[in-house]
Amino acid sequence: MATHPQSVDQLSAGNIVAIEKLLASVYGAEKATLLKEQVLAIINQHLTQQQKQHQGPIWDEKDVVLITYGDSLQRPDEHPLRTLNDFATQYLSRAISTIHLLPVYPWSSDDGFSVINYQQIDPKLGNWHDIERLARHFDLMMDFVLNHCSRESLWFNDFLLDQHPGKNFFIEVDPDTDLSQVVRPRTSPLLAEINTRSGTRYVWATFSHDQIDLNYRNPDVLLEFISIMLFYIRHGARILRLDAIAYLWKEIGTSCIHLPQTHAIVKLFREIIREAEPGVILLTETNVPHDENISYFGHGDEAHAVYQFSLPPLLLHAIHTGTTHYLHAWAKQLSPPPNGCTYLNFTASHDGIGMRPLEGLIPKQEISELIEDMKAKGGFVSTKRNADGSESPYELNITYFSACADQHGHHKERFLLTQTVAMSLQGIVAVYIHSILATPNDMQGVQRSGMTRAINRRKWDTDELRDHLNAADGLAAEVFSEYLRRLELRRQQPAFHPDGVQEVLDLGAGLFGFVRHAPDGSQTITTLCNFTRSENATPVTLLHTHTDERQWRDLISGNLISASHGELSIPAYGCYWLVGTTPQAGK
Repeated sequence: MATHPQSVDQLSAGNIVAIEKLLASVYGAEKATLLKEQVLAIINQHLTQQQKQHQGPIWDEKDVVLITYGDSLQRPDEHPLRTLNDFATQYLSRAISTIHLLPVYPWSSDDGFSVINYQQIDPKLGNWHDIERLARHFDLMMDFVLNHCSRESLWFNDFLLDQHPGKNFFIEVDPDTDLSQVVRPRTSPLLAEINTRSGTRYVWATFSHDQIDLNYRNPDVLLEFISIMLFYIRHGARILRLDAIAYLWKEIGTSCIHLPQTHAIVKLFREIIREAEPGVILLTETNVPHDENISYFGHGDEAHAVYQFSLPPLLLHAIHTGTTHYLHAWAKQLSPPPNGCTYLNFTASHDGIGMRPLEGLIPKQEISELIEDMKAKGGFVSTKRNADGSESPYELNITYFSACADQHGHHKERFLLTQTVAMSLQGIVAVYIHSILATPNDMQGVQRSGMTRAINRRKWDTDELRDHLNAADGLAAEVFSEYLRRLELRRQQPAFHPDGVQEVLDLGAGLFGFVRHAPDGSQTITTLCNFTRSENATPVTLLHTHTDERQWRDLISGNLISASHGELSIPAYGCYWLVGTTPQAGK
């Protein structure tokens, strides 16, 4: 076990200086000295309570994240967290390393993202013992919902009663204030009207009127969330997902998104973790265009990881059109992450498939066509409010499995192709439980809840799930088995280490390929994919590595793949993980 500091006296002087500078950049130099001492006291308290520390590298090729709600799987008379633990340990332990638990705290709306109490587990899901049981078998990613809280929280009750500590925890705004420049991810009014004994008041609510934004101008809010962050780490969190972080700081007269103070606070969290828990990963959730998204890497001193938000819709566009032009162009210009940083690659999550990350990557007309295709497959589209009062597409609501359906008998192959690309690109791979389970659109969930996002949030009774996986057509079972097999195989390949270099190949129309190199030089894998429903071929000369080869081994099928007349053929919706067969080519 790594040596753990016993007190802040042992923290590096340079780190303490960095913490004070970041606090000064947000709150001013006059307040920064006292705030620094308060932050160090919180760290010290954590260090005296923490029992263990992560061992080994911060990440490697074995890291695979499963995204799930705590109650995605249910069994009568049992805590869903225990049901999840039993299912994951029985079926998934060889394929995944980490479980991302979407909010498991008491909540009032938005399927958990309107948090009432940050340090309790929703009793309908289980308790902290169930969380600790999961943490014995898997690393945990936990949601850090720090932009807003439920209006049913004790803090907001304090605000209504004009008493501490919540009295100044929220942002009160005159309703006549010009807020037209504020970037919104929703179409609801920005200000929530609140009736109190002292009259009507208006508070900032970025997402819904049950989710009231917190006031980080009050440093007590920041200190509270530093304590919560370290509390989660003590309970097993290895990855902290900073939910809706882009909207954290508000400055009237600006867009109120990606402001310098927000970036400084993320950097502050990283400095705190650097000393308190160096094995923990900060992941920012910013469903925005690519350049804005990667700004949260900073200069390698901010988030450890960012979501590849452009990847899900780009893959969906490619599989539906049979063209990889936009996917290739995006991957080709993708900058390597800074040292100590990486991407989180995924295709689906509890949210919809974001449309904003396609801005500047695909023409608006083709985005509109993609949206219509998804509607034809039972999907929905939600919108956001623009500064001029207009609305534009924000996300598609559909399960990724249903989104990949076709009329030519290639449903399984199309779906697995998209998933295999995501697990092959540079970064850590994250997979949604409903993708692994081949869950179709849950229209009953939409009708029952009135929320289109419910289409991708089915709660499986374990008996129903067994029937689903044993259905007569066998499609779900085939997807489940093959998906897990590929994940397990991927975890055995050093070339898929998140730090492994990536080279994008320039192939023909409908093809997509790239080369990955293990950081230690022990292995090279060439991924070749065919996004068309016909066999497609690429000249061997377009492959960057081992161009003297005429035969490769495909790790996915285990077969030898030979070139014919200088070309390598790829079946319809096929995907290869190619390694050379000569000794120097690796295994």
